[in-house]
Formats: sequence, C-alpha cells, structure tokens
Amino acid sequence: MDIVAPTANITVQEQRTSEGLDTCVPMILRDGALYDPDLDRFFLDLPLNGMRSRHSLRACGYDVVVWLRFLADARGKHVWQAERADVDAFHRARRRGDARFRISAASWNRSVASLAKLYAWGEREHLITIAPFTHRTVWRRGHGGRRAQLASRNEAYERAAKRSDVRFIELAAFRTFRDVGLRRLAVDGSERPSARDRNGTRNALFAELLVTTGLRLEEASFLLAFELSALMSAGTPSRQRRLELAAALTKGDRGRTVVLPSRLVPQISAYLQVERAGAVAKFAARQGPRQIDRPIFIRAPAPGAHSLVLLGGGTVPVDVLTPEERGRLVICDEDGTPREVAALWVSEVGQPVQPNSWEAIFARASRRCSEAGVPVQVTPHQLRHTFAVHMLAMLIQHRLREAATPAGPMQAYRELLGDPLQQVQQLLGHASLATTYIYLEHIASRADTVDAAVEELLALLPSAYAL
Repeated sequence: MDIVAPTANITVQEQRTSEGLDTCVPMILRDGALYDPDLDRFFLDLPLNGMRSRHSLRACGYDVVVWLRFLADARGKHVWQAERADVDAFHRARRRGDARFRISAASWNRSVASLAKLYAWGEREHLITIAPFTHRTVWRRGHGGRRAQLASRNEAYERAAKRSDVRFIELAAFRTFRDVGLRRLAVDGSERPSARDRNGTRNALFAELLVTTGLRLEEASFLLAFELSALMSAGTPSRQRRLELAAALTKGDRGRTVVLPSRLVPQISAYLQVERAGAVAKFAARQGPRQIDRPIFIRAPAPGAHSLVLLGGGTVPVDVLTPEERGRLVICDEDGTPREVAALWVSEVGQPVQPNSWEAIFARASRRCSEAGVPVQVTPHQLRHTFAVHMLAMLIQHRLREAATPAGPMQAYRELLGDPLQQVQQLLGHASLATTYIYLEHIASRADTVDAAVEELLALLPSAYAL
C-alpha cells in the first residue's frame, strides 16, 4: 500500500445519492475521489453495527476525516498503516498542542470511540493484523443493584474526562426565555409594539413541548400532524395524553411513550387549526412541493394512521420512516395535487422546520434576552436536560412523601431512587439506567429540592439520627 503524500485534500461528504437509509452514511474523499473502498465499506456497515442515527454517522465521519488528515500530513500514512505511536502523536496534537486547536477530553474520547470501532472492523475484515490501540482489564461498577464486572478498557480514553456535561436551566429562566426571547414580550410580560415575532406562538409552543416531555430535537422536529391530531380528540381535556414515538424516529430504534401535558393539548389544537392551517394554504401557492428534496407523495392519512398509502401505489408503515423521510412526506388531494407536508411544525409558507432552523431560532431568542438585560442562553438539547433534572427531582420528592420506614434504610433508599430513575429513563429513552444516573449529581444544584428532601427524609427516618 502506497504512502499518502502530505497535504492530501481529504474531505467528508455527508450524504450519498443512494436511496433509503444509506443516504445519510458519509463518504470520505481524497482529491474528489473515494479515499479507500474498504474504508467506505466500513461506513456502509455502520448501520448494521448499531450506529443508525444520522447525527452519530455524521460525527463519526468527521472524527475519521480529522484522523486521516493527521495521518497524511503529520505521519505520511494511510488509514490501515496506523500504529500505536501514531495514536500517541495524535493525542499530543489534539489534547496537548496549541490552545486554539485543543479539543476537550469529551471530544477526544468520542474520537477514540469512532477510531476504535473503525480498527476493530478492520481486524475482523483482515485488513490489519493489530489495531493501533492497547487495552487493559478493569472492574466496571454496576448500577441499579448489578454487580461489578470485568471489562476491557481502551487506554487511549482519558479517565479524568466527565462522562457528560449536563447543562440545564431553572424553570423561571425558561419562562423568561420563552416570553422575552421567543414571544418577544417585554421583561415585565407586557407586549412591545411592533416587536412580536410572527412565529413566536409556534416557537414558544415548541420550546414548551421540549421542556415538558424531554423529546430530543430531532424527535420533536419530525412529529407528523396526523400523529398529534389523533391525540387532540382522545380522552378528556383534563387528562394527559400518551404520545407513542415510532421506533425509527427515536435513537437506537427503540421507540417509547412520552407524556404530553394536558395544558399543551388546547395549544397544539389551536396551532393546528389556525397557524399551521394558514401556512398550509400558502404551500401550493408558493410552489412548495418543488422545494422538497425527493418528496414522498402520499394520500391523506387518517388521524393516528399506522400506515401510509403512497400516491403511486403501495403502503409504508409509519413506524419505519426515518426522520429524514418524515420530512419529505407530502400529502396529496384525491386528484394527486400536492396539498401540504405531513410534518407538524411548518414555516409560514408551509415548509417543514428543520432541526438546524430550530437551533437558529433558539440562538436568536437567546440574543434577544441578552439585549433585554436578562442573559439567558438556551439550546434545544438543554431543554431535554432541564426536563430530566427537574422531573427526577420532583419524582424523588414525591417518592419521599410516599416512602415508609419499616422496610429499613437501605431498602427505603433503593425504593426512593430506583423508581424515579427508571421512570425518567423510560421517558428519555435511555438504553441504560447508567446514562440516567448522571442527572442525580445535578439535582444538588436545586436548593429547593435538596432542602425539602432533607427535611422529609429526617422526618421519615428519625430513629436513624436519634442520639
């Protein structure tokens, strides 16, 4: 295998021209041509090896391309020629080099995870004899009553790195962000003449959906209107609704049920009947179908439909549609005329609002808050963390009030924490309870919860502290 010349023009192409799920699998190019056919097979195999999220695929592509550029420019090597010494040099460049280009420990560990997956695949395919990483055996502690187990650890990982940086906000700060940033009200809550955002009601409703359900940005962005319209008429106005998320919409294709607060039901109904309906009326007039990339034309679905009738014949289950495919659904009239997109959240001209557009909307709202003298910085994913921390804190408080002492301190402790953690795990869609544990340490920053919990715990277990 020939040595790659330094300064090779190595780039990542985020999407392919192929149809189906392979569309979002990245390609690595060198001088405009495929870098390596075996490397391309690795990326095409990723969905079969547990990596299906387009965000994870994209991140892996950029992690690999940075590594390939380093190998070519600094080491004069091809991807399958890497050795442990190259990993050490890469670490010095990325973690101990110029502060302007130094990455965080979390970013480094993510990069190592991508490269470890790459070279483990290379070993299985007999492209290399040994991966450029060394491993050692460690004890991995168990969670939720599980015993500690022996595990193999990649020594390239930085042990001091935090597992996750959980950023959340207090609910009072969220209300300020919603009203001042998204709805463009004054700090005192009054309306400012000529300052109202034409999409402020929609944006505020979207933010409330995130902070009260814990939905991921992509999950919330690609909800379909007929999925929500079915919930609007179900049950009584005072009851919360259960929203079933399709497997292909969620991370890891696990699917889950989220609780839609009853307070949001009339707001979503009003959005569907007024703001969204007005935008839909502009869709055909503004040649909306032409702006949809590779549209999927379907017949008008019934509320809560589990399968869609394609305009050209055949059906497709809603449960298998990826977020990208959901954004391409276009509902047609009986005569085949495109009428509207199926997406719940649409722009003022009826186009689906993409996740990156929501991120831009939140960034502008954050700037408005700062300009109004209330510096609040909020991202969509931060609202998922906010939901998790506050929901876990409130569930623990509720459990404290219900717990009984005769079972003994240890069993009482497990009862107090076990159920709330599992409930939040299910609401967030975490594959492992260990992922949900990260929110426990952040509850300490909620002084009201800690103070109330300590007082209630002392009241429940007085004998444990008696002198």
